[in-house]
Amino acid sequence: MSSSPAAQLQSSGSDSEGSGQACEQSIVIPNRFITIADSFEKKEHSWFVTSQIPTDLSIQVQDITFTVHKYPLMSKCGYIARLELQPSISNLGYDLKLENFPGGSETFEIILKFCYGLTIAFNPNNIAPLRCASEFLDMSEEYEDRNLISKTEAFLTLVILSSWKETITVLKSCKNLSPWAENLQIVRRCCDSIAWKASRENSTTEDIADRQGWWFDDVATLGIDHFMRIITTIKVKGTKPEIIGKCIMHYAKKWLPGKEEVSVGQKEQRTIIENLVNLLPHQDEGVSCKFFLQMLKMAMVYNASPALISELEKRVGMMLEDANANDLLIPNYKNEDHAKLNSPEHNTMHNIDVVQRIMDYFLMHEQQQQQKQQNIGKTNVSKILDNYLAEVARDPNLSITKFQVLAESLPENARTCHDGLYRAIDTYLKSHPSLSEHDRRRLCKLMNCEKLSLDACTHAAQNDRLPLRTVVQVLFSEQVKMRTAMQEKEPALQCDNSEQGDTQPSTSIEIKNLREELENVKTRMAELQKDYSELQREYEKLSNKHKIVSSWSLGWRKIKNSFHSKADADETGNGRQTFNSTSQRTSFRRRPSLP
Repeated sequence: MSSSPAAQLQSSGSDSEGSGQACEQSIVIPNRFITIADSFEKKEHSWFVTSQIPTDLSIQVQDITFTVHKYPLMSKCGYIARLELQPSISNLGYDLKLENFPGGSETFEIILKFCYGLTIAFNPNNIAPLRCASEFLDMSEEYEDRNLISKTEAFLTLVILSSWKETITVLKSCKNLSPWAENLQIVRRCCDSIAWKASRENSTTEDIADRQGWWFDDVATLGIDHFMRIITTIKVKGTKPEIIGKCIMHYAKKWLPGKEEVSVGQKEQRTIIENLVNLLPHQDEGVSCKFFLQMLKMAMVYNASPALISELEKRVGMMLEDANANDLLIPNYKNEDHAKLNSPEHNTMHNIDVVQRIMDYFLMHEQQQQQKQQNIGKTNVSKILDNYLAEVARDPNLSITKFQVLAESLPENARTCHDGLYRAIDTYLKSHPSLSEHDRRRLCKLMNCEKLSLDACTHAAQNDRLPLRTVVQVLFSEQVKMRTAMQEKEPALQCDNSEQGDTQPSTSIEIKNLREELENVKTRMAELQKDYSELQREYEKLSNKHKIVSSWSLGWRKIKNSFHSKADADETGNGRQTFNSTSQRTSFRRRPSLP
């Protein structure tokens, strides 16, 4: 088949990175076909050519029927030239239906104008559909010199891929052109171009802190498939993990708006979460622990795979020392499995099991790091865990077993101070007033009274929610702390006296009074222990519940009366009003809760 004279390629406008304007390309065709068509008209679902020459071909693309001439299309489109067209029953020439035509009816309309010799303009929005459609119709050089395939390919390579903005636009237009855009390497070339520009800027910019995110907004507008390919290519080019992590967090913020009240099972959202997790850099500095916890919550909301949730739990466990107790408060999202379980234990407000698994991963990671002789913030983790326990302890459906297991998940030497654990236990006792004496003792065994601060001992000694055995242990611990504190002060006072001579004769008297006060406290503690033993024996003899309660009340009053009477007698006999504040700490006035 003979080819027409060479078409002329004209350019108007200019393309630059700053302006973001596309170069418009016009194709001027010789006029030998223009005389065929007087005009083009479109009415509802029909598109036809007004001409003196009758039309002889009817082509349907989607819901639009194009009534055209056969020869202009056959001279440029190998696909139509190879077809054995059958006469139409409607006497309109030949009928043809193009299924799954790339770009749809709008793209086919542009191609018809090209075939009739009209000027068409290339732009970033139509160049990818036109390239795919020209491949579909086989508009190659075999049928026409500088046919549509060569023209669209030249515009795509020389104009589009040299511009950041236009490449982003073309990549978006490829969303509905699968598999043509993939097979023609349009997607790959666009992704490589974007990745190269982003990684080149990051590697050459000195002030990365100010400019490292200049491309985040544009890339975040792409679909997850294209975003994955770009980030994967950027990784290969050696971009820093923190930059990749920030880009992923920016994308997640746009596509995953941290809402809790959402319908479970949305496939698109779940796909985004799974792909983003797979893209996350393995280095700890790439992404914050807070972001991992947010992704974990979203994964549970959208019912992601157990393997993905386990991976997120592991990543959180490796960075747990950077977490916050409030971020660990993961709501207990109801799914089909939980709906079948009606026990209160499975109706807790927060998912305790997830945090338990995170703690297990943390301990495993810590053991590995210890083998490498690297230090991990175990003390900080104990504070985070105690604060978390204090928050979830308010849940009336939280079982004592789950509370105890989670509190004991850290080794004993992890906590240097048990004030936080005491606060969590006190909160649990306050929120669960119906606990039995046995359960209260079991709970209080979690804390070591010797690791309580003096203020915590003072509060615990007056806390009526604690078992009597625990109160006694706290009092003894308080006594030891007071004695230690006084012993530490004594050398300093003696040294000060040696320097000042006889200027302060009252210092030795104060030290003597302190020693006598400590002896009195020790005597009262011994008597209190004796009363407690007698009360315990009396309790074992009783079987009636009412008598048990009465006996405990009577014994408790006996302890209080004996304690106060002895304290008043000591204060009256010795006349030491200076130490009233010390003796009052050992009294049994009640406080409502730990501040």
